[in-house]
Amino acid sequence: MTPTHFAFSSAFILGLAGLTFHRTHLLSALLCLEGMMLSLFIALSLWSLHLHTPTFSAAPMLLLAFSACEASAGLALLVATARTHGTDRLQNLNLLQC
Repeated sequence: MTPTHFAFSSAFILGLAGLTFHRTHLLSALLCLEGMMLSLFIALSLWSLHLHTPTFSAAPMLLLAFSACEASAGLALLVATARTHGTDRLQNLNLLQC
């Protein structure tokens, strides 16, 4: 395994571990998701540069567009949660109550 492959794999695994083990605030979960998407974007960009094919060159930009949409939806949910519940703690959220 090359050092760059190890770095991006470990960054993704650290983001996934942060998402699973530190779920106290919605903002920390969103930051872990963004870290995972950033590591996927950089890995996909380096992979498309390594292959030298023009068909894979649009894939990192598509992933970046989806990542921006995910971030905006997450921030909208964060603002809506903070307005309705007064906090962004995930323990206060209950999907069974309206």
